[in-house]
Amino acid sequence: MNTTKYIFVTGGVSSSLGKGIIAASLAKLLQARGYRVTIQKLDPYINVDPGTLNPYEHGECYVTDDGAETDLDLGHYERFLNVPTSQANNVTTGRIYQSVIEKERRGEFLGKTVQVVPHITNEIKERIQILGKSGDYDIVITEIGGTVGDIESLPYIESVRQLKWELGDENALVIHLTLVPYLSAAGELKTKPTQHSVKTLMESGIRADILVCRTEHELSDDLRKKLALFCNVQKEAVIQSIDASTIYDVPNMMLEEGLDKVTLSKLNMKDDTEPNLDHWNQFLKRHKNPKGNVTIGLVGKYVELQDSYKSILESFIHAGAENEVKVNIVSIHSEHIDPITIAEQFHGLDGILVAPGFGERGIEGKVEAVKYARVNNIPFLGICLGMQMAVIEYSRNVLGLADANSSEMSKHTDHPVINLMEDQKDIINMGGTMRLGAWDCALEDNSIVSGVYEDDIIQERHRHRYEYNNAYRDQLEAAGLRATGINPKTGLVEIIEIPEHPWFVGVQYHPEYKSTVANPHPLFVAFVKAAHEHSKIK
Repeated sequence: MNTTKYIFVTGGVSSSLGKGIIAASLAKLLQARGYRVTIQKLDPYINVDPGTLNPYEHGECYVTDDGAETDLDLGHYERFLNVPTSQANNVTTGRIYQSVIEKERRGEFLGKTVQVVPHITNEIKERIQILGKSGDYDIVITEIGGTVGDIESLPYIESVRQLKWELGDENALVIHLTLVPYLSAAGELKTKPTQHSVKTLMESGIRADILVCRTEHELSDDLRKKLALFCNVQKEAVIQSIDASTIYDVPNMMLEEGLDKVTLSKLNMKDDTEPNLDHWNQFLKRHKNPKGNVTIGLVGKYVELQDSYKSILESFIHAGAENEVKVNIVSIHSEHIDPITIAEQFHGLDGILVAPGFGERGIEGKVEAVKYARVNNIPFLGICLGMQMAVIEYSRNVLGLADANSSEMSKHTDHPVINLMEDQKDIINMGGTMRLGAWDCALEDNSIVSGVYEDDIIQERHRHRYEYNNAYRDQLEAAGLRATGINPKTGLVEIIEIPEHPWFVGVQYHPEYKSTVANPHPLFVAFVKAAHEHSKIK
């Protein structure tokens, strides 16, 4: 007897409707009722993972504890559920085909013709059920990327059809997220796109069990009845998802709509326990009723697309609520920073964060941003490349090593204060070969970070090839740039600080990947607190 229940979330009419947020919100409600829930994402692109994708293509690349480079939706899953995800939570078409082809090369198919059905679909079904068969979860929610009708999504839709048939109606259901647009000329909401989307899904052999309708206006009772009738669902299974002021409102909105109740009913599961959202709602109350404001400059080179720094932006929301302040983010493109006009560009900032990234574009602007924060005693946080830029800036302007640089940016610098990691030097393939996942870091006593974390050993997630060059450590520390976090096994410098500065920290890792609603990341909390203190005295 199958004990794990499966929920599939598909999308229609348009992309970017928020399947990930709906999946995470439903998971939150089910978790708040006491169920063990996880979410996975099936991505139809042929890249093996998003690790080699430009952020403009697919937003940020999210990294899990086990070193998987994954879709940014996994960040939503972790932020809502406060449960770590893994490689098993993100599957791409590239990974599916790679696995099947490797099996074929090993002769595992016994001379058979390898086809989409059954070989690709079997592989997909196997990946979907890995988490369910672990015994760790009562419910697995699977979000299928793309839009119903896309060529790329067809093998996934077929796999869902087969699984629903194999598992039975009480063990699997499909939630279809669709758009109900408002035509201002006609002054009404239109259901026809949803009808066509559901019809397309049915042509693939799948009937939607629940409709979640994205809309800018309230759905009337008559319109719900119409959708139920023409889309072959029960009226109570027509769920409204109206535009929200924050994604963190969505669980409460779905609770009001009864999404969790109708889901549990269809899966024949108990719903006799009301969701406990006390902690969640306390966070929302603090978030929506700040007692102050801080303005943070986010310096990066992908600032045109907010999804490029999604986890950082959400971490500021968590830290802002914890400090009961509203964090206003000013996005500053590092390519547009001018040393002559920087004071005007950075005027009014209470804190400066220099963001992660790769490549030499916009690097000098980041160095100037670090210098401005250091010289003007503005709270500073550098993440990954941002930390490396802090080391370069200090080496140039305090140590006097004028051409100090990273060997990533300049192969011929006389002072590679940031250098390629030793275990990266013989690597040829770019995908999945960086230093990835959770690594230990030992904190120095009497440092900013030891006070922030209140611990001796921490574990944070990484994604980089280049490192602090320990050959320059003695010089830098003598000049006032202290290394306060070290990997115990490799000796790699993970954290740098300036003790004489009000608050200046650079970290090689990505703290934003571990910030959740339930546990705002302490580094972001401390940074926002320092920025708030700065706002009072400037």
